[in-house]
Amino acid sequence: MPRVLRKQLDHTTHFAGRFGAVYFITICCDARGTNQLCNERISKVLFDTARIYHERDRWNLNLLLLMPDHLHALIGIDGRDSLSQVMRDYKRITAKLAGVQWQRNFFDHRLRHDESLAEKFAYICQNPLRAGLIREQQDWPYVFIPHSEFRR
Repeated sequence: MPRVLRKQLDHTTHFAGRFGAVYFITICCDARGTNQLCNERISKVLFDTARIYHERDRWNLNLLLLMPDHLHALIGIDGRDSLSQVMRDYKRITAKLAGVQWQRNFFDHRLRHDESLAEKFAYICQNPLRAGLIREQQDWPYVFIPHSEFRR
């Protein structure tokens, strides 16, 4: 099957992002449709790396949720680093440590002043339920929320 060329996305820092912003991030695995992320070994690497990034202030992590072939995150950055640099580094280290083959880019949506972080949080947490992977939202084991009882 021929490889589909994807449009290069613009991840330059938006004006508001220079002073801190929260982003809804989606990173997809290179091969879609197969479970590459939802297992104990790989999820541990992804969550441990996310926790270290959070503790070292590379980002302010609100949520990281794994789906079989992609992940969703809600992260804040303070403007010291560019979003593209932070995501490039995260993908690079997790690819090396866990063997995940990520797609070349990622998708981001900066939360605007009229968008609720709580609503985006709930939307992401409902993803496994909407995908038919679980019957109850609290049954999904592949979620990392810093400073929460839901830590995996």
